Amino acid sequence: MNLSADQLKESANEHFKNREYDAAIDLYSKAIETDSSVALYYGNRSIAYLKKEFYGYALADASKALELDRSYIKGYYRRAAAYMALNKFKLALKDLETVVKCKPNDKDGLNMFNECKKIVNRLAFEKAIAVEEVKKSVADSIDLESMSINDDYDGPQLVDGKVTQDFMIQMMDYFRDRQKLHRKHAYKMILDVRQLFSKEPTLVDIDIDDDNKFTVCGDIHGQYYDLLNIFKLNGMPSETNPYLFNGDFVDRGSFSVECILTLIGFKLLYPKHFFMSRGNHESQTMNQMYGFEGEVKAKYTIQMYELFAEVFNLLPLAHCINKRVLVMHGGLFANDSITLDQIRNTDRNRQPPDEGIMCDILWSDPMLPKGRAPSKRGVGVQFGPDITETFCKLNKLDYIIRSHEVKPDGYEEAHSGKCITVFSAPNYCDTMGNKGAFITMSGKDLKPQFTTYAEVPHPNVKPMAYANSLFSFM
Repeated sequence: MNLSADQLKESANEHFKNREYDAAIDLYSKAIETDSSVALYYGNRSIAYLKKEFYGYALADASKALELDRSYIKGYYRRAAAYMALNKFKLALKDLETVVKCKPNDKDGLNMFNECKKIVNRLAFEKAIAVEEVKKSVADSIDLESMSINDDYDGPQLVDGKVTQDFMIQMMDYFRDRQKLHRKHAYKMILDVRQLFSKEPTLVDIDIDDDNKFTVCGDIHGQYYDLLNIFKLNGMPSETNPYLFNGDFVDRGSFSVECILTLIGFKLLYPKHFFMSRGNHESQTMNQMYGFEGEVKAKYTIQMYELFAEVFNLLPLAHCINKRVLVMHGGLFANDSITLDQIRNTDRNRQPPDEGIMCDILWSDPMLPKGRAPSKRGVGVQFGPDITETFCKLNKLDYIIRSHEVKPDGYEEAHSGKCITVFSAPNYCDTMGNKGAFITMSGKDLKPQFTTYAEVPHPNVKPMAYANSLFSFM
């Protein structure tokens, strides 16, 4: 029996309520194929795309809904949300102005408008003061000597200002018990790792001996208790158990401070055996929207967040293992000529741009068809198996590893095994139901082995607890 467009929409709505977003998108798409004249179908698919973080697709659907029906108020909400996720706050504000004019008594619309207006005004102010010739580093304004540690502090202590193995074990246990590291120790660690990352290249070469194991983890997104579970399953980082964490350490999950301090602690302890790549969420705009800035302000200070932002600008963009496997957060590029040397020569000490090598390496995604397509996220590109094949041949690589996307099993092998996705945050945002995964390999053959795992219990603090209040209206 053929279902009507409206029946398909109702079925999609049920899947959406159950957080089964892929199934919902599929059914909304079938409803649109059956009747492409109804704004609501596009509007509903738009919010499902927003949940999947496909902001480019969400924007297109919201715009199509409004093309069909200019009075469809939810279309303006959806499009504003997509614009904000793409850092286009002025365009979002314009849509929210329409909401307020059409529904002046809508409190959510008014609150969303006011919050967006604050961001637009703040960005304008920051742009105005950015014309100063030399912007001072936040690091220069931090006076560690003036920070005293009270006698009642019973937490872990740095030893002569240095991270030790015992300190790391104590700190992780302290975080597990919802305790806060003293700000003097936190600042010292961030300052030290800032110096460390400033000396690393944009593309880091990693050499693994034939008999040694190496582990690659994907997105963690502030899920601290799942991070601890990785170490439980795979062993603590050490000189004989090296790790690479491939970006998106923070945001969304509400234990991002604990995650990033743990990771930079291991980086300080094992600088040649613990590696960190920048993700698209290691950026100021994403942190302002998705929670990390708010979390650092709540647990410490805005000054500490600004120092983290400086560290994020210094994170390497990619790692190359034994000259045969390239690891980066997002994916490949808008043209076929990009070489490893071009990545090495990319200026990374800045906020991510909207196009170019740095943008693509942080934002792009693979797709099944050949060629390239506009990104479903609205930034970066989608690249097919032929693009991966060409890139690997040009740069003499066996395959690439990237993260950036939720996968049901925590990983996915695509493009004839030459493009591997690994995502290490199980049941992402407490809603997606996915497994997490990490990759292990030996230096001898670099053959990827996958370990998958489910989420572990965490304290009753919801994801996005520190996110911008705009998200409470979406």
